Amino acid sequence: MIEKAEITPSLQNIPWLMDLTPYQLDALRQISSFRLLQCGEILFYEGDSENLIYILYEGKLSIEITVPGHGQICIYEAEPLDLVGWDSMTPASRQRITSARAIQNASVIAFNTNALKELCERDPSFGLMLMNRISNVITYRMLSMRIKLLDLIIQN
Repeated sequence: MIEKAEITPSLQNIPWLMDLTPYQLDALRQISSFRLLQCGEILFYEGDSENLIYILYEGKLSIEITVPGHGQICIYEAEPLDLVGWDSMTPASRQRITSARAIQNASVIAFNTNALKELCERDPSFGLMLMNRISNVITYRMLSMRIKLLDLIIQN
């Protein structure tokens, strides 16, 4: 397991976090942890209600939804520096809307979303940056899901 002090250089290498002040970076470090995943290991399941959001640091994750009659369908392959588990930051979502499974050995940086929300409220400029990033991720994932579902419809 990587120690807290070792997370800071990892955070500094993430392009959309490079403009953070030292104070903001330290605040993120304090609410973060590092997790390693083996290929095939589940990071979270659709329907879970955990309070963590992740940045994929290394490896690949399959972001999946359950489609009745079709099982688990990959709607997106997350690659390094992708944000996953963003649904835990949205006010309306009480449960995960997707599952995430490692399709390669992977490492993620996890952030406690309750603490992250508090940080956003204390530091509005940080909150705006984070919510802009999350809204971009949501938009991209919705487009990706639409294409996958259209493919399913065409195949049937």
